[in-house]
Amino acid sequence: MDIHTLAPTPGKDYPQTWNEFLDWFATEEACLAYLERLRWSQGFVCPRCGCVGDAYRATRTRLMCPSCQHQSSVTAGTIFEKTRTPLRVWLAAAWYLTNQKQGVSALGLQRVLGLGSYQTAWTMLHRLRRAMVRPGREQLKGLVEVDETYLAITDRRNPISPKGRKSSTSKVLVVMAVEMLDPKGFGRIRLRRIANDSAACVIPFVEEVIEPGAQVRTDGSAAYLTLKDLGFVHQRTVMLGSNVPAHVSMAGVHRVAALVQRWILGTHHGSVQPEHLDAYLDEFVFRFNRRTSNSRGMLFYRLLQQAVVTAPVTYRDVVKKA
Repeated sequence: MDIHTLAPTPGKDYPQTWNEFLDWFATEEACLAYLERLRWSQGFVCPRCGCVGDAYRATRTRLMCPSCQHQSSVTAGTIFEKTRTPLRVWLAAAWYLTNQKQGVSALGLQRVLGLGSYQTAWTMLHRLRRAMVRPGREQLKGLVEVDETYLAITDRRNPISPKGRKSSTSKVLVVMAVEMLDPKGFGRIRLRRIANDSAACVIPFVEEVIEPGAQVRTDGSAAYLTLKDLGFVHQRTVMLGSNVPAHVSMAGVHRVAALVQRWILGTHHGSVQPEHLDAYLDEFVFRFNRRTSNSRGMLFYRLLQQAVVTAPVTYRDVVKKA
């Protein structure tokens, strides 16, 4: 059973307000118990032998398998593995991240939580972003628009230009897929940084994120000519010489491109290292695809639900160039 299809109950499965959050997670023990409930919602599963059943509590943080006596922690094998940051701080970071409609920068998180260093806040956010991509998530279906766009980002590692600009701005190519709803509106989206707009870059993206048999609307680029042979219904819209503006004939991708550029500029001031752009795009997709949620607490719940099944990631993993 896919636990992501179950509808959690406000006030029972997740706190609804900040005051409730403080009541729920007043101690490290309460945080551990909550994560255990999320990770082993169908009962404890031993990571070594796979035994399912009631585990013994060996220590405050460790459970012992009744079959093989292996001891494991709820944080082992997750984004929280080997963290020296208290779980209360981690959960507060997840709450703040999901309750800010436009997200939060590392500097903002450092200030709000009183973290000792910018690096700690930055790493925490990147670990949480890793958890925003659910393994095996459903492919887009129906009518899906696909196009590329350039995002302007600022890499502050580059030296100040001789013309007096404060930083160096570059453009990074991103491919987008947007579900189009009938009669109007947008469904889910997918985004990815690509090296160029060739078929070698865009076709694998389409095959990964869009359901076979779906109708795929693109511009006149030759990169998409093989879509029909791959089992998609290809609707090719040639822009050159058309009387219909691109933002009308391809409304979905143009709208999403504008929103993601505004989000990067507004929340992160355009300062994103190119090799980390995919992580920021994952966060934008997570937020956009849950934009109709009436409860920010639900986003907190979904994020932690994925965090306890997402593989560990270290600071070195994060800073390693893609």
